[in-house]
Amino acid sequence: MDNQAKLEFKSLAANVAFARVTVAAFASQLEFTLNDLEEIKVAVSEAVANAIIHGYENRPDGIVTITMTISNGTLELKVGDRGKGIANVKKALEPSYSTDPERMGLGFVFMQSFMDTLHVESAPGKGTTVTMSKTAGSPGGKEQIAH
Repeated sequence: MDNQAKLEFKSLAANVAFARVTVAAFASQLEFTLNDLEEIKVAVSEAVANAIIHGYENRPDGIVTITMTISNGTLELKVGDRGKGIANVKKALEPSYSTDPERMGLGFVFMQSFMDTLHVESAPGKGTTVTMSKTAGSPGGKEQIAH
């Protein structure tokens, strides 16, 4: 069974929990374990929080988009913003790197370890799209691509 849904919401911190639950409900169409669903929720939380905190610098007027696709037993998530973008994606993917000294810089680390693939595309002034996938029954944390 293939399926697709798109979610758009304002860049408000309250919408992180909304995104988590919505993506988990969509993902539950596949045979993910409860642990898998928790990991997917953490990865989504991190991607959405990055868009809000870093992409839009906590401004509430931005739009975060999540495209959810199920195809051949795999969940693919695209979390996008049209915020300030990331100047050096490779550097941003390094553990403990953050442009905000109050943050731990582990968001991409969590996304990579909990999902099978992580692909980050970003351009300064144009925004960022994080694409993650997870196949039901897979261990997670295999591939990382930066652009």
